[in-house]
Amino acid sequence: MNKRFFRLVVVGAISCSFLFSSCIGPFALSNKLLSWNQTVSDKFVNAILFVVLSPAYAVTLTGDLLLFNTIEFWTGDNPIEAGVVKKVQGDNGVYTVETLENGYKIEDEAGQISQFIYDKESNTWSLVANEKTTKLITISDDNKRAIVYLPNGEERNVELSDRGVLALQQYVENSQVYFAAK
Repeated sequence: MNKRFFRLVVVGAISCSFLFSSCIGPFALSNKLLSWNQTVSDKFVNAILFVVLSPAYAVTLTGDLLLFNTIEFWTGDNPIEAGVVKKVQGDNGVYTVETLENGYKIEDEAGQISQFIYDKESNTWSLVANEKTTKLITISDDNKRAIVYLPNGEERNVELSDRGVLALQQYVENSQVYFAAK
C-alpha cells in the first residue's frame, strides 16, 4: 500500500510537471470570483462572504489550475476571459467594453460600435467601425518590429522599444498625419 501511494504521487508529480510546465496562468475564474466579492462595500460582509465562499474558491482554483490555465498555455486562449463586459468612464462618456475571443467590442452611449480585432495568422490588429476594416499594426514574428498603418495610408516600420515608439510619436507630431487623414 505504501509503495503504491508513493508511485501514485511520483506519477502525479511528473504528469503535473509536463502539464503545467512554466505556466502560472492568470487564474481568470478565481479572479472573477474575487473581483465580485470585492465589490461588496462593507468590509465585514466581504470577510464573511470570503469565508462562506471558501469552497467556491477551492473549486475555481482547482478549475483554473487543472483546466483553464492549461488550455491557455497550450492554445494561447483562456475560455474564461472571453465575454467579459465592463463599463469604462472615458472623456466623452461611458463605454461598454466586451472581451471577444479575438479582440474587443466597444460601444458608446449612442450605440456606436467599434471592434478591435486581432488576426493571429498575420499577427495584425485592426479596427472595424462603420462596416469598414482598417489595419492598425502588424507585429513581426520576433516581436521586435512592427508595421504601423497611419490614417493617411502611409506605413511606418517601428522598432518595438522606447526609442522606436518615441521616433514614431515625433514623426506623427511633426508630419501631422492624423490631421491629413480623410
